Amino acid sequence: MTVEYALGQPTVGQEELDAISEVFASGWLSGAGPACLAFEKEFAAVAGVDNVLTTSNCGAALHLAQLVLGTQPGDEVIVGDYTFPATGHSILWAGAKPVFVDVRPDIWSIDPQAVEAAITPRTVGIVAVDPFGQPADYDELRAIADRHGLWLIEDAACSSGATYKGRQAGSLADIATFSFHGRKGITAGEGGALTSPRADLVAHARKLHTYGIAPAISREGSSTLPIPSFDEAGFNYRLSDVQAAIMRVQVRRLPQLMAARTRAANTYAEALGDLDLIELPTALPDRTHPWQSYVIGVDPSLDRGKVALGLRARGVGCNFGTYASHKQPVYGFEGTLPVSASLFERHVAIPMHANLTEDDAVQIAGIVREVVTSADVRR
Repeated sequence: MTVEYALGQPTVGQEELDAISEVFASGWLSGAGPACLAFEKEFAAVAGVDNVLTTSNCGAALHLAQLVLGTQPGDEVIVGDYTFPATGHSILWAGAKPVFVDVRPDIWSIDPQAVEAAITPRTVGIVAVDPFGQPADYDELRAIADRHGLWLIEDAACSSGATYKGRQAGSLADIATFSFHGRKGITAGEGGALTSPRADLVAHARKLHTYGIAPAISREGSSTLPIPSFDEAGFNYRLSDVQAAIMRVQVRRLPQLMAARTRAANTYAEALGDLDLIELPTALPDRTHPWQSYVIGVDPSLDRGKVALGLRARGVGCNFGTYASHKQPVYGFEGTLPVSASLFERHVAIPMHANLTEDDAVQIAGIVREVVTSADVRR
């Protein structure tokens, strides 16, 4: 089987290679160096905050967020269920219990009413996920958090460049976390960032992300021989300067990359909007959707697995959307969250990246139409 249309594809080229060469020439390839500090300043403009920390991945950023916000064993953290399990895992890593709640059926983010109903005396915080990049309902979530004395995290893994009511993703909660994985809107293959309006939280996270001491670059140029002292156990969660150099180019590309993805999303919507057998994603007018993925819901009368195989057989890369986390055995969740469970069973991600041309999107939409209207994919 030949994949003609890849599910995801990075947009990289000579500029990224030149940036890597500059890092090689500098002699500083390891983590938390000059390129990381430079990228942090540049990404701050995207996130709408002054305080940014680069990390090895978004999972590391989520874990650091839990720790610096004070999550303890025995605590409960409410989290939107429709998400890759790194979100729930980060709560387990802090020794706490993730309490999954259902999501909105239209934009798939955490349902504020479900959050309110799940609060107990052990609840310490809320993690809202921005599904495939579109921000959750942060005004409502902030009001709930403030009313109950809880902290709020934005899992913005897919949200570089997104906005909510004119405010940038990364500035919508006490802490936000981003991913620079290969399928994200901007990428170094791997990597992440933690952002916050609060300098104290990011300073603490910076210490923890380097085993519990200040990064080595803070001692560069010292006239003495400073020897750090470890008073807190931390981790090796640093981004390398090679990756940061790539990200510096990628963040400059971000407006063009988002515009290309938006054109592809609009083409899909126009080409498939009349098809009753699939449900297209909703983009709310008060938010900027960065279209990290384009996910469609197949009608219950169709076999989602057969749809995926049909697409792949015709050269269209695809996958399921993301996880109904409560259904994963690691969490031991009892009961069901019907909206998230339904999305998990019906969603199919089709190609979305900035290299798609309008003709590509038209051709892919035609193949989707051919597959879902075929008798071969009926249950």
